Amino acid sequence: KEENRQKVVDLVQSTLKQLAEEGFTQEAVEASVNTIEFALRENNTGRFPRGLSLMLRSMASWLYEKDPFEPLKWAESLDTFKARLESGEDIFRPLIKKYFLDNPHRATVELEPDLKLGAEVEAKERARLDSFKETLDAKAIEELIQTTVSLKEWQETPNPPESLKCVPALKLEDIPKEAKNIPIDVQKARDATILRHDLFTNDILYTEVGLDMKTIPMDLLPLVPLFCRCMTQMGTDKMDLVQLSQLIGRKTGGISFYPFISDRKGTDEPVAYFMMRGKAMADQVGDLFSIGSDVLRNARLDDKSRFKQMVLETKAGLESALLGSGHRVAASRLDAQRSVAGWVSECMGGVEYLHFIRGLVERVENDWDGVVNDLNKIRGALLQQKGAFVNMTADEKTLQYSEENVRMFLDSLPAESVPTERWNPRLNAVNEALLVPTQVNYVGKAANLYEDAGYKLHGSSYVINKYLGTTWLWDRIRVSGGAYGGFCDFDSHSGMFSYLSYRDPNLLKSLDNYDGTVDFLRHLELDSEELNKAIIGAIGDVDAYQLPDAKGYTSLMRHLLDVSDEERQQRREEILGTTQADFHAFADALEAVRGEHARIVVVTSKEDAAAAETDRPGLFDTQQSLL
Repeated sequence: KEENRQKVVDLVQSTLKQLAEEGFTQEAVEASVNTIEFALRENNTGRFPRGLSLMLRSMASWLYEKDPFEPLKWAESLDTFKARLESGEDIFRPLIKKYFLDNPHRATVELEPDLKLGAEVEAKERARLDSFKETLDAKAIEELIQTTVSLKEWQETPNPPESLKCVPALKLEDIPKEAKNIPIDVQKARDATILRHDLFTNDILYTEVGLDMKTIPMDLLPLVPLFCRCMTQMGTDKMDLVQLSQLIGRKTGGISFYPFISDRKGTDEPVAYFMMRGKAMADQVGDLFSIGSDVLRNARLDDKSRFKQMVLETKAGLESALLGSGHRVAASRLDAQRSVAGWVSECMGGVEYLHFIRGLVERVENDWDGVVNDLNKIRGALLQQKGAFVNMTADEKTLQYSEENVRMFLDSLPAESVPTERWNPRLNAVNEALLVPTQVNYVGKAANLYEDAGYKLHGSSYVINKYLGTTWLWDRIRVSGGAYGGFCDFDSHSGMFSYLSYRDPNLLKSLDNYDGTVDFLRHLELDSEELNKAIIGAIGDVDAYQLPDAKGYTSLMRHLLDVSDEERQQRREEILGTTQADFHAFADALEAVRGEHARIVVVTSKEDAAAAETDRPGLFDTQQSLL
């Protein structure tokens, strides 16, 4: 708000002045140092290879003719820094004063939303183009037309084989025929399950705790994401938010809470768990599970001011996602039309969730006691041993050391069972336009291949899905269509096949290109080299680089979704044995995505939706304005 602008600047300055005078608490410094040291020792680069990460890190010195190994030798520098802290040296206060308070090089940037800006920019661009066109004679216009035709022809013409052969590539015989399995040991602990993955993790325990979420009544599901945030952002009955955050920082590598929802092949019943994920050094495993247990049982749920702030942050994030991540919004709506898991996910993160959050803003003011009561109902529904699991990834020594703490954690959960709720709704299957002020579109179209086409899962679908995203859709939607992205996704658990575009200047043209996929596959001719590249590309996704924590999590997902090692080996053999005939056969299944069962969801402007309806009356069954 206008009246709060200066208040924000003043708050930043006053906070910095306070820190410069009083300094940080000992607990805050310890938490920060432990967090940094944990990250350095773990060196978790996600899906990015560690070797490449270290090489790029060395460039910070190497590019400037310094020692390339210096950035990698952090242990000595960290020990020196910790020694300075232990000596009582005043490190931070002078730095705050020098680089923030006494630094004259400061800028305040204000961003103001303008619902009319998009239309104004478009009008200016149209006027500029019209003005330029008036300067052209007939010959110049014809030259522009021919240049455009030549450009599109060049964009849509594949690279010649002799050019492609210049690119180094793997051969099919280089690919291992056997699927790599992740070690797993499944144990029962009363009504709970313990999963163990014996992998080298450099003395770190990675863990996921899952509590059955199907005990939560349907009407309370939209509150679950905020309930998750309450676990670490409100404090507990004995610690405030700052104290809890510092404790987690001092004793662990981090703790987070989130809902996990997924379809499972062969059933309409979704997989749904309330997840706690954490990591700690082996000698701090007891602290990790003790903090997790305390937070689950005693996290505060009654801080109205903090909860309201979280609600408003969520509202702002969801509204921002409509403009920046419209393809995910469209995909969520399409999934919610066909599966219970899709509907639950939509209620916790899609347009339905946005509607709920907007109503919750008012409810927090007028019915706070009711909100707190609902949050406590969620906690009461979740806390039970029955259906719970603990997933652990570490070396065998650390796993054995952790077992007593895990069993103590499970024993802290109530033994009484909570009845399972029956979730069965879906969104109405309609063609929908979601209207926002935007200059670009996010165009989605989908159908369920299992239900609408009778498709039986075959490993070749992974190859074909990957191939379409790097050829037909890439060329038509991105290269010649001008979108920032065009892709497809086949969910092997639910059977949903979706086309999606990202920041797309087109709407109807993209839908036509989606429908053209069937004919593209039917008439596709692949030589052996191109087919092998497609297969290797799919295997690259299947055999994606993973660090130990990701391997343990992947194994957990396979366990929850009933994906056996035998099935994985079968799919691998089908991938490696994919033929051109499989591409042609998949075209028959994709007929469903341009047939009567297919549905369209687009995030677009009011003007583009109206133009599309003019060209194709009845294209949309419903339209709703979201901003």
